[in-house]
Amino acid sequence: MAALEEVKDVYIHPSAYVSELAEIGNGTKIWNQAQVREYAKIGKNCILAKDVYVAENVVIGNNVKTQNGVSIYMGVTIEDDAFLGPHMTFTNDLYPRSFIGDFKIYPTLVKRGASIGANATILCGVTIGEYALIGAGSVVNKDVPNYALVVGNPSRIIGFVCKCAHRLKEIERTDVYVRMVCNNCENEYNIDLYTYNKIS
Repeated sequence: MAALEEVKDVYIHPSAYVSELAEIGNGTKIWNQAQVREYAKIGKNCILAKDVYVAENVVIGNNVKTQNGVSIYMGVTIEDDAFLGPHMTFTNDLYPRSFIGDFKIYPTLVKRGASIGANATILCGVTIGEYALIGAGSVVNKDVPNYALVVGNPSRIIGFVCKCAHRLKEIERTDVYVRMVCNNCENEYNIDLYTYNKIS
């Protein structure tokens, strides 16, 4: 069980299970004890680390990094360049009961470049905006705007972040937007005032 098995530029550890009905993009690596179910679609150059579970019909974009112990259930869609931290949790049922077989799936969307910290919980039916950053241990129960930094239980917006994940600071305010700059790479962003005012 030491070496990886190479299939068309896809690397699958011998202890992993990948359905023949799943679609796996070139350059993707699937590690120890991972499981990928039927009709899942995983893009190019992804990493599925140890003990990752991908359910039926899940769609994962390109360059997505999924750390140890993450389960991605039916109804969850992950766009390109997203990061899923160790043991973060998705859900897909708002009214779970073990004795009800026919339950409704509430879709969850993680947009391009978003990062979700370790042990965070994402309640189903929400959208995580582009390049948003979810702090470790947060419980997200409502939509998160693009570039927002959210923490806590329930989660709240405490600021905004750059594509490089460093915090933005305000440099100018108008009646329509707040201009912000990254202390790390000096990229600038215009955050609409309505969204900016959600900071708590």
